[in-house]
Amino acid sequence: MVKFATRGVFLAHECELNWFDRQLTHSDHEQVRKRILTTTGKSRSGPEGGESGNDFDRYTPANIEKKWQAKWEADGIYNAADHVEGKENYFALTMFPYPSGELHMGHWYAYAPADTYARFKRMQGYNVMQPQGFDSFGLPAENAAIERGEDPREWTNKNIDNSRRQFREMGAGYDWTRELATSDPDYYKWNQYWFLKFYENGLAYRKHGQANWCPQDQTTLANEQVKDGACERCGTPVIKRALRQWYFAITKYADELLDMDKIDWPEKIKTMQRNWIGRSTGTTIGFDVSEFAPGEKIETFTTRIDTVYGVTFVVLAPEHPLVEKLTQPSHKAGVDEYVAQAGRQTEIDRTSTEREKTGVETGSYCINPLNGERVPVLVGDYVLATYGTGAVMGVPAHDSRDFVFAKKYGLEIRVVVAPPNWDGGELEEAWIPVGTQVNSGEFDGLSSTDGKEAIADKIESENIGTRTITYHLRDWLISRQRYWGTPIPIIYCDDCGTVPVPEKDLPVILPSNVTFEADGKSPLAKHPDFMHVPCPDCGKDAKRETDTLDTFVCSSWYQLRFASKNPLEEPIDSEKVKQWMPVNQYMGGAEHAVMHLLYSRFFNKALRDLGYLDFDEPYTKLMNQGMLIKDHKKISKRSNPLTPDPVVERHGADTLRCYLMFLGPWDQGGDWSDSGINGIRRWLGRVWDVALRDESGLNGSDGEKDLERASHATTKRVLADMETFKFNTSISALMEFTTEIARRYEAGDVSAATWRVAVDRLLLHVAPVAPHIAEELWERTGHVGSIHLELNPKFDESLIVSDTITLAVQVQGKLRDQIEVAADIDKDAAIVAAKSATNVARHLEGMAIVKEIYVPGRLVNIVVRPAN
Repeated sequence: MVKFATRGVFLAHECELNWFDRQLTHSDHEQVRKRILTTTGKSRSGPEGGESGNDFDRYTPANIEKKWQAKWEADGIYNAADHVEGKENYFALTMFPYPSGELHMGHWYAYAPADTYARFKRMQGYNVMQPQGFDSFGLPAENAAIERGEDPREWTNKNIDNSRRQFREMGAGYDWTRELATSDPDYYKWNQYWFLKFYENGLAYRKHGQANWCPQDQTTLANEQVKDGACERCGTPVIKRALRQWYFAITKYADELLDMDKIDWPEKIKTMQRNWIGRSTGTTIGFDVSEFAPGEKIETFTTRIDTVYGVTFVVLAPEHPLVEKLTQPSHKAGVDEYVAQAGRQTEIDRTSTEREKTGVETGSYCINPLNGERVPVLVGDYVLATYGTGAVMGVPAHDSRDFVFAKKYGLEIRVVVAPPNWDGGELEEAWIPVGTQVNSGEFDGLSSTDGKEAIADKIESENIGTRTITYHLRDWLISRQRYWGTPIPIIYCDDCGTVPVPEKDLPVILPSNVTFEADGKSPLAKHPDFMHVPCPDCGKDAKRETDTLDTFVCSSWYQLRFASKNPLEEPIDSEKVKQWMPVNQYMGGAEHAVMHLLYSRFFNKALRDLGYLDFDEPYTKLMNQGMLIKDHKKISKRSNPLTPDPVVERHGADTLRCYLMFLGPWDQGGDWSDSGINGIRRWLGRVWDVALRDESGLNGSDGEKDLERASHATTKRVLADMETFKFNTSISALMEFTTEIARRYEAGDVSAATWRVAVDRLLLHVAPVAPHIAEELWERTGHVGSIHLELNPKFDESLIVSDTITLAVQVQGKLRDQIEVAADIDKDAAIVAAKSATNVARHLEGMAIVKEIYVPGRLVNIVVRPAN
């Protein structure tokens, strides 16, 4: 038996015959080629010949795939009941798409393997729910309105219709009865409901502050939506703008969000979330500035309070509210110019470690409360108002960048943590590690580790500071100055102030007749019927909030709505949620690590605390797929397009599904090749041929054990690989098994019953990866009911163990033969048997053996040179 080698990707871009071309001698190759061609042309009438039943060449989506897509939907076989006796519920969910147009090949790469996994779990005996919907609010619809004059609703609905069509053509086993679209008022009504509940419970608030602003999209962005200083959507450099904004208080859950021990997620995602949350433990201490601003202090946070006696300057962020109060008249022009310049730079640029620190003096001073020293106050753009307190104490002897800064501006560098054997001289560079406290008053002589605790104790005992925990995580900015989103349900009244929209008046509907202008103002702010409403409390004239919610609000709880089957009078059905949640397996891209995935975890915990849920995490397991590329480059609609529809039309959805899964490990991504898909098409053709052969003429027995062993070994391998998302190696195993079944048929050495059981086993394993072909062949081979409602085959470990093994024999690294030997054969016996093989002996004639290599259970390689 010739076995195909599997190393990561199983012959990803080579067909079967090409593999033999490389591995076999000419005579061997011709024999195998004849066998393969004979196998693929075998007839329905039995091993001896007759009219061919292999009509796979005439297989098209129109005559097979569409037939089954319609029947599956008509029969509702993927519609999940909330309870099935004897079956455990299993919620398989893939991050739902934004309907921006047609599904591209990257969508297929995300959704087809995920669908395969859900199908596999259904065949494991679970009651599987796999819903689908559309994350349909967002900027692209609004940009289409601005650029092409299209109505956002019509544009979105048209794209949803097209995406739904493509998902059906994919053969995805979705429960369409649970479909949702976030731009549907029946959905976004509950976004508004959650906002009101958060507002009532102190989790939603409005404040004036610096916000990330995208000049291109004319909207605010959360910190998580700024990538390398630019808008994640359009790439425009982000600037800061002072605005009144709405926030969700995600920082109240910072510590709990750091605890991810209960979820089975990739460690890289957990690490990204921990780093984004960025918990730091240190001390907050106030520096008095009452000389220049009566009653005021500059609050600073530091993780190195042991260095506080070495403070020789304090730096404020340009946006700090004390900058204006502390700037002296003689320094005002320089400070104003510096602040304006800082406002034009991104936070990424300002805090880059590659960039030299800059600053400007304010002309004022503050008092170090521990030693009473008067130290200068500067403004520096490397300090951010959004992080910590917006002020830092400068300790140049013990911070590398402070050291450079002090040298540049002629500021004192005072050592307060001495390196070992320090002689009291100047440092050539900052000393960062632990050391001994010096120039630190009563703490001199302590190790800096002990000094840190002792100094913090003194600060707290004298009420000049406190031990503090801070986070890099900021509260979630949810305001967007856009139209196509959920209106924030707030009304502003001159007499009553900020008034929530009454629940009975939800949803606040987006008006349809709006005017789009690229002037930075929301169309809602220019829509009088929307803007002007009576106050719900006093009835006087009032105005609506014209900001809309960040679209990540929509996707933070959609899994709960899927589980609830669209209740009309409440956001979720708590009893149904208990039956399905948390999601058993979540699948999608790693790019959402610190946005959607973090926000969903926060939302779940908040709803738990509000009494709506009784579990902590929304997604138990997470799987991230890699990126699909083409010709080693990222797929792009303009520069490197790859559209699935023509491929489906030519090869069929099953061929495309299998090829995408065959490219390599799903979590690592793959590189598309136009020619590679042909090998998958040929394999599916062999499956088709094998399944439709007439086995009535088979009555042999010599090959029974071999076929039984291959059957159970294949099942063991496929089940393990599918469970761990190793679709490529699972398909590889099925290719080998297809070849073995065809070989046994050709040899005629198995019974008809054994052969047919093996074919059924093959079809059951093919079903999740190629659902249409498997269903068609299941019907044609006389089975009643859908193959997708069957269970996976089982395997018997005792039947997999073989008394013999197949060894590949190489001469000079080239395959010359394969031999069957005892499974426990030793090296000497294996080499003797290898040399005795006819084809090997022929290649050893006239050669001197240099080396004999034996890889137990796999191969013998004989290294030779010409004999003298």
